[in-house]
Order: sequence, then C-alpha cells, then structure tokens
Amino acid sequence: MMTLSKKHSRVIMIDDYRFKWLVSPNDGHNVFVAEKENIKGQKIEVHFITDINSFWVEFPSVDKLNLKILKPKDAESIIKQALNDGWNPERKGTPIVFDWKNGTIVRRNKK
Repeated sequence: MMTLSKKHSRVIMIDDYRFKWLVSPNDGHNVFVAEKENIKGQKIEVHFITDINSFWVEFPSVDKLNLKILKPKDAESIIKQALNDGWNPERKGTPIVFDWKNGTIVRRNKK
C-alpha cells in the first residue's frame, strides 16, 4: 500500500499526531484522502459533491454551481469523525469510505 505523496499532500496535527491529507479531483465530486503520517496503515476516503472540477461550460455564469472546497478545519473535523467511527490509521487494510454531507461523514455500505 502506498503512502500519500509529500509533494501533493498537506499535514495537520490532531491530538499530537500528524496526518497527511489531500483532495483528489473527479468530475462532479472530489475525494478527500487521509492517513497517519509515516504509517503504512489504513486510509480514509471521503467523497463530496462539488462543481469546481467540472468542465465550466456556463462560465462566467457560476452562481448555480456548488463551489464547495475543503479547508483545513474541515480536514480536522473529518479525521476526528472517522477516528470516532472506528478508523484505526495504524491497522493495515483497505480504505474506509465515507460520503460527506452537511459537515458529517456517513460510512458507505460495502457492495
């Protein structure tokens, strides 16, 4: 399992632990990914809806677009919620996947 790139990720301190995180764009939604720094453990993936990376056909008419961006305080909230939901960033395994809705993460059902 690969760790997040130092070049493309940001670091945030939570309860004296360092976590790396990044947002990966996708069409119509973005994916927030986080892991504990220097640990090859389980990651979290949090999907959220945004129009920021969509093809801007209506530009400059963007008033109806969802221009949601993720800020460091959002990253902190997401990581804390995932930890409270049982995420153990030191355990190996496939990522735990969530959706982010109105500031709350909701675990996706396994298919």
